[in-house]
Amino acid sequence: MSEIASSQTPLLFKVTKQKPTLITPAKATPYEFKELSEIDNQQRLRFFEAVIQFHRSGPADGPDPVKVIKEALGKALVAYYPLAGRLRQKEQGKLVVECNGEGIMFVEAHADVTLSQFGEPLYPPFPCTDELQCDTSNSEHFLDYPVLLIQVTRLKCGGFILASKQNHAVIDAPSLCNFMHAVAELANGAKFPSVRPVWDRHLLCARNPPRVTCMHPEYDDDIDGIPGRTEIDNIRRLLPAHLKKSTTFEILAACIWRSHTIAMRFNLKDEVRLRFLVNGQNKFNPPIPKGYYGNLMATPVAISTAHDLITNPLEYTVELIKNVKHSITEEYMMSMVDFLATKGRPRFHRGECTYYLVDLSRVGLDQFDFGWGKPAYGGPTEVWFGRPTTGFGNYYLPGKNSNGESGILVPMCLPRCAMDRFVQELKSITISRSSRM
Repeated sequence: MSEIASSQTPLLFKVTKQKPTLITPAKATPYEFKELSEIDNQQRLRFFEAVIQFHRSGPADGPDPVKVIKEALGKALVAYYPLAGRLRQKEQGKLVVECNGEGIMFVEAHADVTLSQFGEPLYPPFPCTDELQCDTSNSEHFLDYPVLLIQVTRLKCGGFILASKQNHAVIDAPSLCNFMHAVAELANGAKFPSVRPVWDRHLLCARNPPRVTCMHPEYDDDIDGIPGRTEIDNIRRLLPAHLKKSTTFEILAACIWRSHTIAMRFNLKDEVRLRFLVNGQNKFNPPIPKGYYGNLMATPVAISTAHDLITNPLEYTVELIKNVKHSITEEYMMSMVDFLATKGRPRFHRGECTYYLVDLSRVGLDQFDFGWGKPAYGGPTEVWFGRPTTGFGNYYLPGKNSNGESGILVPMCLPRCAMDRFVQELKSITISRSSRM
């Protein structure tokens, strides 16, 4: 039984799952081995990433979403046939995909609860996510395990929940969007995906000889109430002339990182880090093909002492982030690939003074329409990730404020005393900036 907390009494409901099955490509596909890129082969990506979508009900006499989605998945796997394969390990621990057509895991389930009982609006954290997703507890040795696992749970109201888990070594969030858009197109009657899937992992393999030409501090050895659009615009107007074209991401990241550093009361001499993702697809000339469905993210870090971050004006932080973000070029991407190849796929720098931001606000996880309209929510199942000793992180998610204006939602999770300080500092940034207008 699962429990949803509410302002009244807890709501109890039951999820009934059928036995897992395998969905194989609808047609014969090539048997071959597919190499992964150096970025794919990083140790940190050897885990299952979870995404969940809540879909509203369609007409009472409409088709069964489970049947429609299962059929569309089989068709999509013809073009995306490596996803139906299994990971294998080569020399020096490198991974390859054996394209053997064994299939992806699929679970059909039913929950005696309605979509409205999850609340409105729908934002993480969600209750009972373990029961709404495929179980990957026995996937520690994932070399003979499905790359992609999907569960579709019917709700009492006629709506449904689609939850996926994908092995990050093979497919990241933008790549999952490519695949799920293809599934949605096929579910709506298309004969083929409109965007041809592209494997081409060789584009991100090390050069010969490797040339590490950039600094990559993101791989250093380990050491031990969000502003709305109006507030962001107000902050932007008061920035120096050379920073007035700063993006919403850069300004919001600066506000959050600075407020987080103050809230956590790090030693002023501590080195604090902000790590974020930059999509490398358009950093190449010519760009990596649109249909590429492998890992393409650079993970640069902005670095400062806690003292400098706290005592300098906000523009100091904005400029730090902006400069690091703009340093990601084609040469940087290939230098990172060569670095990973020559250093044995090192893990990321981790530490309690490291903060992570992952921008999913424009990835498109909330855009899949399988015939029942776009989901009421599409994105991660949790609001945060990390550990006290390795640093915490948060997501940027698409959201709306109380006035119905679209914006960016950043769910936060901090100790209570730190959360109070975080909110106070964030308010001081936005209020002081607004009062100077």
